[in-house]
Amino acid sequence: MIEIDNLTVLFGGVRGLSALTATLPEPVTGLVGPNGAGKTTLINVLSGFVHPAAGTVKIDGENLDGVALHKRAAFGIRRTFQNEQVVENLTAAGNVAAVLDNVPTDGRPRRQLIEAALNFVDLAAKANVMGSDLNAYDRRMVEIARATVGRPRLVMMDEPGAGLSQEESEHLRSVIRSIHDYCGAQVLLVDHDVDLISATCVATLVLDFGSQIAYGPTAAVLADPKVRAAYLGVAEEGV
Repeated sequence: MIEIDNLTVLFGGVRGLSALTATLPEPVTGLVGPNGAGKTTLINVLSGFVHPAAGTVKIDGENLDGVALHKRAAFGIRRTFQNEQVVENLTAAGNVAAVLDNVPTDGRPRRQLIEAALNFVDLAAKANVMGSDLNAYDRRMVEIARATVGRPRLVMMDEPGAGLSQEESEHLRSVIRSIHDYCGAQVLLVDHDVDLISATCVATLVLDFGSQIAYGPTAAVLADPKVRAAYLGVAEEGV
């Protein structure tokens, strides 16, 4: 569970997040809002790349203030990036193995964990293919395998649905919905694709100008007139 209390982030005189308070208990939570709303800032706070000016964030009751940047992967915080970060001179299996250098294995053999992660994203057949030879979608799946190997607590995904075919999108949706059951991690999903958010997220948090404008069951949130105006660009009736 993610607990955010009075979280404020300043970039000079600009507030990236403004006294944000939210409790996110669901296994898959959407994080949406217009450009500049604070979505990436929140992910960067959770990752340890950005330090808040005020407030706290807890994961499963543990305050992240005491977890250094270089220890967050071992703590259980993982992420995928909008521009994937696959290492081209490593195989798909090698990319996953690299993560295990920095995270607990709970005594399980590394080979078993790597095989399980690749099987989970349906990439076992390409375990020995070099990163440079993987297509764009397979590289996206390698990122998810890396994020889910071992026992993560939180997997944050930044625009994983961009530029996918219909078949690829359907597989991605299935993978995202299965992450919690597979490895126990909570998922925080950032995406502009309303269909992807609707198909995968139990609840959704909407930000605008660094503040929460809505949170709740995804269908209800996306139907909220305030959300439609801010996020979907649909003017509220009478405005």
